[in-house]
Amino acid sequence: MTTTPYTYAKSREAFDRALRVVPSGIYGHQGPAEGCYVPTTAFPLFSQRAEGTRFWDVDGNEYIDYMCGYGPNVLGYGDPDVRAAAEAQARLEDVVTIPSTIMVDFAELLVDTVASADWAFFAKNGGDTTTLAVMTARAATRRKKIVFFDGFYHGVAPWTQKLDYPGVLEEDVAHNLYAPWDDLPALERLLSEHRGEIAGLIAQPYMHGNFVDNRLPSPGFWQAVRRLCDEHGIVLIVDDVRAGFRLDLAGSDHHFGFQADLICFCKALANGYNVSALCGRDSLKDVVSSLSYTGSYWMSAVPFAAGIATLTKLREIDGPALFDRLGTELTTGLVAAAADHGMRLVASGAPALFYLRLAEDDSLMLHQEWVAECVQRGVFLTSHHNHFINAALTSADIARTVEVAHEAFGIVRARHPELGG
Repeated sequence: MTTTPYTYAKSREAFDRALRVVPSGIYGHQGPAEGCYVPTTAFPLFSQRAEGTRFWDVDGNEYIDYMCGYGPNVLGYGDPDVRAAAEAQARLEDVVTIPSTIMVDFAELLVDTVASADWAFFAKNGGDTTTLAVMTARAATRRKKIVFFDGFYHGVAPWTQKLDYPGVLEEDVAHNLYAPWDDLPALERLLSEHRGEIAGLIAQPYMHGNFVDNRLPSPGFWQAVRRLCDEHGIVLIVDDVRAGFRLDLAGSDHHFGFQADLICFCKALANGYNVSALCGRDSLKDVVSSLSYTGSYWMSAVPFAAGIATLTKLREIDGPALFDRLGTELTTGLVAAAADHGMRLVASGAPALFYLRLAEDDSLMLHQEWVAECVQRGVFLTSHHNHFINAALTSADIARTVEVAHEAFGIVRARHPELGG
């Protein structure tokens, strides 16, 4: 099999226009400067349309998409049930001076679905909810410090960033404490050293950072963290923005057998419609009510309708079980394709949002070459970020993906005879 690599003339033309009027041309994860799309010449820069598990770029190239809009595409782009619910709501109202009762409907569904939820507070981005969670922990405890696990990502607010990042002040991160992931003795020491000072501990349900193999928690880890937080009066916050509803519809804390005090959702919540949610225990409900925290679009009705349709459909199809099966089928096929060419591909994390790494080259460049060859042949991956499964993906899509991966591995192997084997 030989596939003609894609070209991106129209994407490059659009990017040249964007550079004149948009900072960086494209900012954030999707931008060429971020580091996940390397080499940049292998990637399209602008899309034209999307449907199901695919999108098409402005040059007309078609991709099986394993980034899913960085997670929001959980059922398939343009899912007909979600679209119908959103369009029906849009005919009635969306952003109005007072909220629609569909906000209450959505909150009731989340409380009924998420094991640790007694209430739901809605916003727009995952970072809105992590910031609110930290504010809530500080308001509830009258303490300042927050514990993070190394390798964290909780959004882009200054408190989530590093001191050497542009625009971040020493005061922004002065009360941040850092512990190694899945190291209970180190965490116990940290909590003891700062006894009575720590408001909250915020963490993803498992470590799914960039540029590193993803790591699941050891058995009993989360139960011990829960116990330590209780002993020290610390609010336990789970950042379920990426993994939420892909591992367990009841929440990733439920999946790993513990209960969060606060849990943050966004990406898979409404299949691409713009809404996020902070959910939590009843004991923190009045604390959240006491905070000054809102936005002009945070109670818009259309995303609530989309969210109800999304969660309802995920229940009907048992989304987490489907994602696990499809992700396992895909990663097994990709690992075998690498082995056929004498290479070792490491697939880590949960199959529903897997991470890939070629093991032959610690410089990471070999992996980037392989990803680039896949993208130019219609399989959209990124170099050093976890990927996502959506419900529109089929076994035929997976078979085509593995076929492209085989070709890409062959190209990389031929380019690097020093690999031997």
